[in-house]
Amino acid sequence: MAINPAALMKAKARYGIFKKQHPKFLAFLGAINAKMLEPGTVIDVKVTGSDGRTIETNLRLTPEDVESVRMFKSK
Repeated sequence: MAINPAALMKAKARYGIFKKQHPKFLAFLGAINAKMLEPGTVIDVKVTGSDGRTIETNLRLTPEDVESVRMFKSK
């Protein structure tokens, strides 16, 4: 699978926009990564749509999850 340089540049630009519009969220993710990325950590996610409907889920990090995140970070 080849990497498309144009798509990579577009993704980088989009990341910059997201980072500028949501700096607190990225700081939140950084805090999780620095302090709580360990097996057994539970991540709860709740999404509320513009119509008020919500969807919720959670996951408990496994040792493999933590290893995967660390692997992606090092790339």
